[in-house]
Amino acid sequence: MPIRKVPKNYRNVTGVTAATKAVGSSEFESTLERDFLALLEFSPEVARFEVQPLKIEWRDGDGSSRSYTPDVLVEFKPETGRQPWLCEVKYRSDLKKYWVDLKPKLRRGIRLAKQKHWRFRIVTEMEIRTAYLANIRFLGPFRFRNIPEAGAERMLEQLQVLQRTTPDSLTAALATGDEARAEWLPVLWHLMAHHRIGVDLEGDLSMDMPIWSIP
Repeated sequence: MPIRKVPKNYRNVTGVTAATKAVGSSEFESTLERDFLALLEFSPEVARFEVQPLKIEWRDGDGSSRSYTPDVLVEFKPETGRQPWLCEVKYRSDLKKYWVDLKPKLRRGIRLAKQKHWRFRIVTEMEIRTAYLANIRFLGPFRFRNIPEAGAERMLEQLQVLQRTTPDSLTAALATGDEARAEWLPVLWHLMAHHRIGVDLEGDLSMDMPIWSIP
């Protein structure tokens, strides 16, 4: 369970995001954290994540009690062979502004991560606010769209025949006429959102982008 509840914050947007991979409540303290949790929820490599998973306590040189609560612990699926991440999510401007206060806390986070054979990561908007995020935001609603499995299987079978193609060519192989082809687009986005169709989400989504069959 998260080490503490995220307080109401009038400087940033706070809330709770829907997440099937979250251990406990997936609360966020800023839109940047919200976006990072969205990336984790979408990633096929992530098994689970926990917001504010632990509290690190120590005494500084003056004997004063200090503490630090990292933002997120990320665990990956075993087959990836990746170490868990202990993450601090911060805007770059906040890192610079509050560096004096953050530095000893981040050092403690790095030390704990090494002890547990994790990786400590500082994640900023440079890593989060990308084309990939924009694409999964677009695909997100289609993830939960009720798509008949028969239609999904037909598209996957056609894609297996074509192997590597584009949405334009795939829908043309399934239907004739603009309206009939457009009816296949929710199926396409749904399958992409569930990682059943290969696509590079680092680029722009378009009808001409490469897509491919996944074995």
